[in-house]
Amino acid sequence: MQSQTLEDLIKKLLIKLGENPQRQGLKRTPERVAKSFKTLFSGYSKDPRKILTVFDNHGYDEMIIVKDIEFYSMCEHHLLPFFGRVHIGYIPSKKLIGLSKLPRLVEIYARRLQTQERLTSHIAEIIETLLKPKGVGVVIEAKHLCIMARGIQKQDTQVKTSSVRGLFKNELNTRSEFLRLIK
Repeated sequence: MQSQTLEDLIKKLLIKLGENPQRQGLKRTPERVAKSFKTLFSGYSKDPRKILTVFDNHGYDEMIIVKDIEFYSMCEHHLLPFFGRVHIGYIPSKKLIGLSKLPRLVEIYARRLQTQERLTSHIAEIIETLLKPKGVGVVIEAKHLCIMARGIQKQDTQVKTSSVRGLFKNELNTRSEFLRLIK
């Protein structure tokens, strides 16, 4: 992202909204928005395969869960934030992942224009691809400003999505255990 180009676009947007980008409160707004966008969309410049530390598994075959991973993302339909928590579980086969890498993985995909459904699938897919676990489950609970601030304008609406693969999809007991443990 080129800051100057973004700053020019934000100035034009302010003018289109009927504002004066030279007034006191808005003079530095294009610069601040461009800087903010670099953070909000930083996931485009990161490859999750390069940050994930994968270890050989030496016999652990029970469910591993990292839950309540906070995230913020931007809805690709309205350019408004959505935010919430991600819960990830997997049953390892031959590989394990560093536990701190799961929140990093969430951050990489969340820091892109997204839909919640695709974010959920991307997280499950990369874990499945890199670890080849016996099963993986991802649940996301989020609030969307596109629901809260425009459209239907319902403040307490929460959207939940899930992506389950392997044993989490094919074995009801495994899926039930995962869902019970993330509550």
